[in-house]
Amino acid sequence: MEKKKLVVFLPAHNEQGNIAKVIARIPRKPHPDWQVEVLVIDDGSTDGTVEEARGAGAEHIVSFARNRGLGAAVREGLASCVRLGADIGLMIDADNEYPAEEIPGVVAPIWEGRADYTMGSRFKGVIRGMKLHRRLGNYCFTLLQALLLRRMIWDGQSGMRGFSRAAMERAEIIHDYNYAQVLTLNLIRQGFRMEEVPITYQVREHGESFIKFNKYMTNVLPAVWKEMRRPVGRKRAAALKKARVAVRGASVEK
Repeated sequence: MEKKKLVVFLPAHNEQGNIAKVIARIPRKPHPDWQVEVLVIDDGSTDGTVEEARGAGAEHIVSFARNRGLGAAVREGLASCVRLGADIGLMIDADNEYPAEEIPGVVAPIWEGRADYTMGSRFKGVIRGMKLHRRLGNYCFTLLQALLLRRMIWDGQSGMRGFSRAAMERAEIIHDYNYAQVLTLNLIRQGFRMEEVPITYQVREHGESFIKFNKYMTNVLPAVWKEMRRPVGRKRAAALKKARVAVRGASVEK
């Protein structure tokens, strides 16, 4: 039986102190039928991020000549996963806040055919060390997504997400600064199935987040508005639903 490929990709900007620890925590043999590879998207780092990643065992590294933004890095990560032949892609932040050892659980709904897109949910799981203002910010932006999509969402800003190949091929991130809100809005509006998986979260020990409140507000809210005004691929969603019905029908016939 041919193994399925899981590519774990890490967008990274100046994460010299964290990235090797993240890569070391990634399960390399979580299942006998999985082949796991690590991809780093170096977003114009000026420290030793690339050298640390390579020394820790990353098989693939894509480097930007300059810092382009997290949205651009995730966009490239998804495209690179497709080029590498990934059946499933898993994105995890390079800051060592998210539990890489819990990757198998986060991608399980995709592997089992229940979902196309998964998010590791801090607010359904365990959170250690998150400051009150960050909690409130997460609650507010998650509530906005839930209202726009008219469905319950627990953690709309998660930095740990899984993707089926179809979701990676069709995902659209319309701005370079960040991806969190627009990616979920885009995929669910296209008809992809999303599931949240509880995870364990610990605030970073080294470095600092790129997110600044004023910049986040002036970049993210206009992008959310733009995404919701864009026509989504209704034909894509219909085709996706038809394909799932066909697969279920074939399974019944067998």
